[in-house]
Amino acid sequence: MIVLDLHCSREHRFEGWFASSEAFERQLAHGLVSCPVCSGTEVRRLPSAPYVQTRGAAAAPPASSAPAGSPAPAPATGIAASAQGQAPGVPAATAVAQLLGSLRRMAKTAEDVGEKLPEEARRIHYGEAEARNIRGAASRDEVEALLEEGIMVLPLPPLDDELH
Repeated sequence: MIVLDLHCSREHRFEGWFASSEAFERQLAHGLVSCPVCSGTEVRRLPSAPYVQTRGAAAAPPASSAPAGSPAPAPATGIAASAQGQAPGVPAATAVAQLLGSLRRMAKTAEDVGEKLPEEARRIHYGEAEARNIRGAASRDEVEALLEEGIMVLPLPPLDDELH
C-alpha cells in the first residue's frame, strides 16, 4: 500500500492510498481518482517520499514535500469518507479513525496465519486455498513482493489486544 500526495486543478491538496503506483495510474486513466473537496477528476501526483508501514515499523510518514514558503495546503479531507457515503469534506483524521476502526473489526474476525501470511495469501490468490480473510505478519520486502504480484494486502498497526 502506498500513500500519494495529490493535487487537483483547483489547487486542493489531498492524499490517496493505492496498492501501487501502477494502480494509481490505472485508476487515474479511468477517471476513478477525484478530489474529495470539489470532485474534480483532473488530478496529478505531487512529489513525495514513499511510505509503507510494515511489521515493526512505528515511524510516522514523511513530512510534506512542499517547498518552504509555499502556501499552506487546503485542509485534508478523507477519500475514505466519500467512499463510505459520507459527505465530502469530512476531516481526514475522522475518516482515518473510522477506516482504522473498520479494518480492526475485520482483522479481529480474520484467521490469524501468523508468519505464514505471504504463503497463505499467495495460495488464496492463485486458487490453491479457500478464499477467506486472513491476517498475520510479513516483512516490508514480503509486503512489497505481494503487492507487485497483484495480491492485495494492507499493513496495519497491531490490534489493541495484540499490544498487551
